[in-house]
Amino acid sequence: MGEPTDSGPAPAAGRGRAALIEDGVEFDGRDAALLRAVDAAGSVAGAASELGRSRARALTRIETLEDAYGTLVERRRGGEGGGGSRLAASARDLLDRYDRLQAVLAATASVPETVLDGTVAAVDGELAVVDTPVGELSGLHGGTVDDEDADDRADGRDADDRADGRGADDGADGRDADDGADGRDADDGADGGAVAVGDAVQVRIGADAVTVNDAANAVDPDATSARNRLAGRVSRIDSGETVSTVRIVVEPVDRGGTDDAAVGVAALITAESIDRLGLAPGDPVSLRWKATATRLVAQVE
Repeated sequence: MGEPTDSGPAPAAGRGRAALIEDGVEFDGRDAALLRAVDAAGSVAGAASELGRSRARALTRIETLEDAYGTLVERRRGGEGGGGSRLAASARDLLDRYDRLQAVLAATASVPETVLDGTVAAVDGELAVVDTPVGELSGLHGGTVDDEDADDRADGRDADDRADGRGADDGADGRDADDGADGRDADDGADGGAVAVGDAVQVRIGADAVTVNDAANAVDPDATSARNRLAGRVSRIDSGETVSTVRIVVEPVDRGGTDDAAVGVAALITAESIDRLGLAPGDPVSLRWKATATRLVAQVE
């Protein structure tokens, strides 16, 4: 074990996104859209303009991806033919991997969902913090919001990618409402209206949103915008031909005097990543997922 896992969205489920992860850096639909735009425009500046992003931000994101995935964009200096950029062969291979993962996830009949009961402890705009048996978790309430915008406001652009092999992070963990072809879904929001402190809610986490890492190689919290993090042990693996469901047991928080039962969390991971990580029942793992991929649903009394 030691690499990240595949985690990705099932577009057919109307939630989440496909993502690949390498060295803690996630490659998702927005990144795929950026590389394809560079290929079409012949320059990073042109790609950024086409996608409505700043050139500086596009360059920074490409550099972050290249630190993990190798050279993706080849720059040509100006001359008789003019300067510009083109995709490296490794970038085309990466896009192929992403497309294959997305196709597999789209074909998944159903996505397991973890449901936890809790009480709203704090509300900050579209996000709320909920006290659950396994500790405080954050999620969206009262509507939808773009993943990147919400997490950027919270703590910066995520450097962790997941989806086809997203190691535990090359996975099926998948999630922009913009860039229609980029594979992200706008329906990451909560069901129902806004919530208030003290409200009883259900915290719903799709297995396609959870990234799994070897506990000994957990991602530095400061290196990712994934607010929700838990530690647990693999209880069983439901193997599939391409994507498997990993069941993880998370122990409840010790509140002194309470007797809460352990909680089971499901995560979708590619078979390739499971083999690479060497995941087996009993293995300690770390889990993480974005608040924007967590739905809060008001409980009906």
